[in-house]
Amino acid sequence: MAGSLSPDDAIEAIRSAGGARPGCRALHAKGTLYRGTFTATPEAARLSRAPHLDGSTVPALIRFSNGSGNPEQPDGAPGVRGLAVKFTLPDGATTDVSTQTARLFVASTPEGFIDVLTAMRPGLLQPLRMARHLLTHPRLFAALPVLRDANTVPASYATTEYHGLHAFRWVGADGNARFVRYHLVPAAGAKVSGPAAHSESPDFLTDELDARLARGPVRFDFRVQIAGPQDSTVDPSAPWQGTQVVTVGTLEVTGLDTEREHGGDIVVFDPMRVTDGIEASDDPVLRFRTLAYSASVKLRTGVDRGAQAPPV
Repeated sequence: MAGSLSPDDAIEAIRSAGGARPGCRALHAKGTLYRGTFTATPEAARLSRAPHLDGSTVPALIRFSNGSGNPEQPDGAPGVRGLAVKFTLPDGATTDVSTQTARLFVASTPEGFIDVLTAMRPGLLQPLRMARHLLTHPRLFAALPVLRDANTVPASYATTEYHGLHAFRWVGADGNARFVRYHLVPAAGAKVSGPAAHSESPDFLTDELDARLARGPVRFDFRVQIAGPQDSTVDPSAPWQGTQVVTVGTLEVTGLDTEREHGGDIVVFDPMRVTDGIEASDDPVLRFRTLAYSASVKLRTGVDRGAQAPPV
């Protein structure tokens, strides 16, 4: 967990960088909820004893989003996109997965993330601050192509690959365990949009997805990349070299959700909300996210998550 950095400090830094509006999520403020299902493959049950991986079909709540804290950001603007999933388990509990178009995070610690945000603050000195940050964080140079690709405007939410930033320990019924990272790969194939996307409707991604769903479900292959012996399980900014990738299920998006987030209902997709058979790694960014989500919920709704927040 972060040392002296508080969740409120993190949200203030996000706001200073041009994101986080009052009453909205600090990041990924513009998004839409959908309903669907998840069905695991037999390989999933061999890797983890988690109840939603036993092969039965379970309900899923899905949110596609823009990464910005600005709820009015046009869909044609460059930026990271997100796909978050909340699985409902047989006993009524839930477990969450959070993915985005970036394969890597911009920093290895919460404090490092705030340093990036500070350098990105709008103003005349922003280019100088960014140049200084890159010079003092040379590892970021190698990640720039990855981050550039992650910010490309997609042709559709349904034709975009999404990646989990963090490692999770999957434990099988036999007690054997391995660390994995998540990837959601579109069954329709990946496709980026052309320059015309910048002149599309400001909500063209949601409009396109709704029209696509009117013709039939949208599907993603849920894949896990298994860590190699030298791969870091605590640094979300470090690429993995492990080449073993297993398809562990199919996520099927069927239509708009019309039930959640009405009145006082609050939906939080928290990757620390795991279940038996899946354990969070000691990644400090992963563990800080729960604290930041709780602070964000408090700011936008006035409600404490309390027992709804996973332990860190």
